[in-house]
Amino acid sequence: MSSRVSVIVRTKDRPYFLARALADIAAQSHDELDVLVVNDQGDEDAARAVVASSPLAGRTRVLATSSPGGRCAAANLGVRAATADYVVLHDDDDLWHPDFLASTVAYLDAHPMEAGVVVPTEIIYERAADGGWLEQRREPFWPGLSSVTFTELLEINRAVPISVLYRRAIHDDVGYYDESLETVEDWDFYLRLTPRHSLGFLAGPPLAYWTQRPTARGSDGNSMFELAGAHERDDLAVRDAALRAWVERNGAGMPLFIASIERRLRESFARELSEQLDRQREVLVREIWDRHPVWRRVRRVLRRR
Repeated sequence: MSSRVSVIVRTKDRPYFLARALADIAAQSHDELDVLVVNDQGDEDAARAVVASSPLAGRTRVLATSSPGGRCAAANLGVRAATADYVVLHDDDDLWHPDFLASTVAYLDAHPMEAGVVVPTEIIYERAADGGWLEQRREPFWPGLSSVTFTELLEINRAVPISVLYRRAIHDDVGYYDESLETVEDWDFYLRLTPRHSLGFLAGPPLAYWTQRPTARGSDGNSMFELAGAHERDDLAVRDAALRAWVERNGAGMPLFIASIERRLRESFARELSEQLDRQREVLVREIWDRHPVWRRVRRVLRRR
């Protein structure tokens, strides 16, 4: 069977999640796929044992990063080894609706000018139980989202890897994941992609599930929580690199002007907030003075003097 989608699974010493991810992929109604499990410096024998016992053993290759390169190097190793026209990053702890691939493949087939397609996504919060992880609750990721545009991405990322199927050939145009980053590699990739190409959006019920375990630590942890500091650092690094590239081409005049306006707005906001707090404090003191029984008695005593 030919493969139309290469599913890249990044993993490191998480056999429970890897087995769950492979079962999730095997449950897809679209089965023209192959799987690339990228073992990022974890126990390779354990990863191969999980793959060997999965329903997708015959369609899965296990790759191993040659040095500790982290999430971005693992993603690039998988993408470069992919042979299908469409690729998607299915990290070992995330999940799909059974029709995710069928729906997104059909969308890209029908929209040849779109570089990729994003689906509505739910966050699933999990808790540890009986040696595994159980769902606690769900909430929408970006409620009301109806598109993912360059303008929106300038503020913050609106599409996690599990929710995006895209054309492998796009990497030839905009490059691969930036391996100098520890996190936010997907956001950085979309920021390079969307000025040149558009991402479609498949409206409807959620088809991707981004799992989170806020209390988990170590190998079971989420990058959102385990690497929170790296997220802040890499967010600034991406913005700083883009700004420096702009200044190199256009000069520093506009950024200097914007920085000056931003400083004045911040100072004005702080001054106005301080004045509002002072006014509210005066009102509160006046109400206490006027209404509290103790202060009413104090006022009567003062009047008698």
